[in-house]
Amino acid sequence: MTAADTQEAAGPPAPPVPRDPKGTDGRPGPEKETAGDLGKRRRKKGELLPFLLILPAILAIAAVYAFPLSKTVIMSFQDMGRRELWTGESPPWVGFEQFTNILGDSEFWSVTGRTVLFMAVCVVLTMAIGLLVAMMMTRLSTWVRLTLTAALIAAWSMPLMVAASIFRWLSDSDYGLLNTLIAKVAGDDFLGHNWFLDPWQGFAIITLLVVWGAIPFVVITLYAALTQVPRELEEAAALDGANVRGIFRFVTWPVIRPVFVMVTTLSVIWDFNVFGQIWLLRGNKPEPEYETLGLYSFSKAFESTSFSQGTAIALITVLLLSGVAVYYLRQLMKTGEVE
Repeated sequence: MTAADTQEAAGPPAPPVPRDPKGTDGRPGPEKETAGDLGKRRRKKGELLPFLLILPAILAIAAVYAFPLSKTVIMSFQDMGRRELWTGESPPWVGFEQFTNILGDSEFWSVTGRTVLFMAVCVVLTMAIGLLVAMMMTRLSTWVRLTLTAALIAAWSMPLMVAASIFRWLSDSDYGLLNTLIAKVAGDDFLGHNWFLDPWQGFAIITLLVVWGAIPFVVITLYAALTQVPRELEEAAALDGANVRGIFRFVTWPVIRPVFVMVTTLSVIWDFNVFGQIWLLRGNKPEPEYETLGLYSFSKAFESTSFSQGTAIALITVLLLSGVAVYYLRQLMKTGEVE
């Protein structure tokens, strides 16, 4: 019997059985992952990765600041005095009375205006001098730039108490170097001059200390940003006839602007909260004319033993600085740093 006769006897071949998408037990079988699904899963992991990396830092900050901040908020709605502090009794709730008393006090607004003016002068001087020094560093030779960087880091790492002691000696009325140098130019009548009798002159010395301590961070950060400016763009702008001002405005500034805004925002927050410089230069007991919001809050809490009023002033300060933080985030969004 031939193969054809055998196939004819067996009948026509059975049609192919379609593959059952379900398994033998009736459940759906495994489906093959497509390239698109794999790409979406990888993108989702990539989006979560930055949040997972900063999660430990967020938890550490929350563990350190969550309880003090919550305690500050609660205490600002209470009336805690010396009795409640020593006996441990629960202070009475007064609602918004602390805030209405503070906002209705003319002294608070005077201190706030003094703080804003002092902060503005410090920030403007710090950013202007820092930017000029950073731009100068781009034109220095390597060894001069390294020497200047080492000097800036050394000044930055100096403890605040040591720096304040140096500035107290410089401005001392009897043996201060500042009075001696001015006396050689203006005459001996300047010897014995007390800079802190006049608050304007006293704040000038304090401003010098604040700016001196803040410039190293600003210079190093802005210099790092300036190194990211493409040199070929500056050369092309110069060939097109742009002057130094035009090159900085249209080539350099757009590159360093996000870093400049970040450093300016940090300077505003730091200079708004200046405490140690004034406290140390005024011998641990600043006069009312030298009080900023931080010192005003401290004096209300510990000298007037009105702890709730001091915490209310601190909370108002936090709210004021939150506005600065919101502005900074908006600027980041505009520059494309935050999507």
